[in-house]
Amino acid sequence: MSSPSIPPVSSASPDQPASVNLTAPRARRFVIRLLSLLAWLVALSAVLWAFLALVISFPISVLRWPVALGLAAIALIAAIRLARRPFGPAFALLTCAAPVFFWWLTLTPHNDRRWQPDMEKTPWAEIAGDLVTIHNFRHADRRSATDFTPRWESRIFHLSALQHLDFYMVYWGSPHICHTMMTFDFGPEGRVCASIEARREHDESYSPLAGAFRQYELLYVLGDERDIVRLRAPLNAATDQVYLFRIAATPEVTRALFLDYLASANRLRTQPAWYHSFTTNCSTLIREHVNNAHAFEPWDWRLLANGHLDQRLYAQGYLDQSLPLPELKARSLINPSALAAGDSPDFSTRIRAGRPGF
Repeated sequence: MSSPSIPPVSSASPDQPASVNLTAPRARRFVIRLLSLLAWLVALSAVLWAFLALVISFPISVLRWPVALGLAAIALIAAIRLARRPFGPAFALLTCAAPVFFWWLTLTPHNDRRWQPDMEKTPWAEIAGDLVTIHNFRHADRRSATDFTPRWESRIFHLSALQHLDFYMVYWGSPHICHTMMTFDFGPEGRVCASIEARREHDESYSPLAGAFRQYELLYVLGDERDIVRLRAPLNAATDQVYLFRIAATPEVTRALFLDYLASANRLRTQPAWYHSFTTNCSTLIREHVNNAHAFEPWDWRLLANGHLDQRLYAQGYLDQSLPLPELKARSLINPSALAAGDSPDFSTRIRAGRPGF
């Protein structure tokens, strides 16, 4: 006769269950805390963005700071009142920021503001086969950086005459940030310098922070280098360092790029758009034009820190390879030549003389 089975004796204390799984509750608490922290950071960033949007873009200037500070106070009080709930503070902050975001989306760009004199007109082009007529081609008579007489012309170019593509990098302070421009060389017919800029009203100066909050419309300037380049060097030589590079591009790619620029200029004439310091600027839009005209260019951190774009172009083989990049860049500085050329009719030829790749 077999003996009855006896259940095993548990070694656990009488006050504790035999098996307690503490891992799952701890993991859940950790995940909830982590998600709550992430939500808090996102919501705090949203309120900071809303605060800056009100300070920079609120239509009644005298109320900008009071309204922004009022938003911050309401958001803080709401977050404190919901502090005991895991996602309460984040919900409160996002609720306060949401109305500002939806108001900001209603801001619309215009072409009929009171612009600075040299930004008054938008260029546009008529294309008939090989013939291109650019209207509102800018050729200001500049006596100094601030003393000038705006001039607008219509100029005719033949696509079959387009020969070369040149690239400018204009530094005004930091070595990490610059303004970039393209020039399309039509040989004996002349050159078209294309500068993508923040279009400023008569009483505005440029601010990268303001440029991130719909303060400037987008402007394509198409004009003469004796205007656009000379404004930077030598007229602003005290602050601007200007470098000029020849881009190794085929005539087909150069032509496609030029036509894509004209298409954007024509579109802005009837459909104004916002400039944005980080997403819609002189360098990110060049990348878009290259994508449309040639081949896809992957995103690169140097599109934001665009003072280093020459490194990317050199590595891709678009710049002259006969010299190491530091020497190439040193020999590409045009400030002394631009100063010597002044307002000479052969300004564009003189700033290119002796440059590597030209």
